Amino acid sequence: MRTTADVLAELDRDGLPEILYLETGPVRLAIRCDTPMAAELRHHLKEALAEAGPVAATIDVLEGQSLNARQDWIDWAREPGKTGRKDAYIDLDDGRLVHKIRTGMTFLQSPQALVALGPCLAHPNQVINFINTQILNICKRDGWEICHAAAVTDGRQGLAIAGLSGGGKSTAILRMMDLEQTRFVTNDRLMVRATPNSTEGLGIPKNPRINPGTILHNPRLAPLLSEERKKELLQMPPEDLWQLEEKHDLFISEVYGPDRISFTAPLTEFWVLNWSRLSTEPTCLVDADLTERPDLLGAIMKSAGPFYQDASGVFLCDDEPLEPDAYLRQLKRVRIREVTGVIDFDALAAAGKDLFT
Repeated sequence: MRTTADVLAELDRDGLPEILYLETGPVRLAIRCDTPMAAELRHHLKEALAEAGPVAATIDVLEGQSLNARQDWIDWAREPGKTGRKDAYIDLDDGRLVHKIRTGMTFLQSPQALVALGPCLAHPNQVINFINTQILNICKRDGWEICHAAAVTDGRQGLAIAGLSGGGKSTAILRMMDLEQTRFVTNDRLMVRATPNSTEGLGIPKNPRINPGTILHNPRLAPLLSEERKKELLQMPPEDLWQLEEKHDLFISEVYGPDRISFTAPLTEFWVLNWSRLSTEPTCLVDADLTERPDLLGAIMKSAGPFYQDASGVFLCDDEPLEPDAYLRQLKRVRIREVTGVIDFDALAAAGKDLFT
């Protein structure tokens, strides 16, 4: 079986001119890359940039490089409801290669080296995802759990929102950002950990990537679309607009102003969106017990994915089940509420205003 050393022998990691340092809560990372990539990452990750110092991991970003031989990739099984090929992998003797089928990006995950290679500059969000994966891995090995959730905080309380894919959590969390006292924590991945007296939440340094449906009916976000594109979207059937996948980068500090991001938060509330556009009932928030609602817990839990390697060096398998009890332990002090009825973001925003005032 090939080793990390075999893979590294095919790559040129010398002479990378830039080193960026990132800090998110208890995790500090270093990223080595060329100057164009450094400029791109500084733009996307500016709120997490830190001074030089000791780091938990170093990531090399190798623009345009590739492995010499053709690889016999194994498809990573996608989550229920997801279709199409996305990730593939090859296990090494002491690491793993992960390949993004749609973009041609490849990643080396190993205790010896962390490397992103391929058309990196053309796909900065995949490089950022790989960087954030290291934060998630480090935290998970330290006892945190990964939630599929967005979150905001006012420093005193923290609200996380989860739901099935396409359930509107990005739209909902951005409506909470219209409250002047809130700060953005995360859009899609939230780490949680119970302490003796509270529950900690930790976000990752990635700005939201949002669909036109989120943008179109929020005046603050409207400049992200051209007037021509807005007219086209308004002519679409509502259901088609709701399902449309067309990602736009939203830079929080550019839209909401400076000092509106906090990667750490006390986690006090967790809302799970279980509403429907077809419902005839008003939007309602009802307290829920996750020990009795595995369906709601399933919307919160998130696999660490093909990059995760535990403290003993064992990689995650795509058929490995998540551990509900681990999430129940971490969330035992958090108020859980189920959001039912018709999808009504105004009603949800009003509930958020009540929470934070």
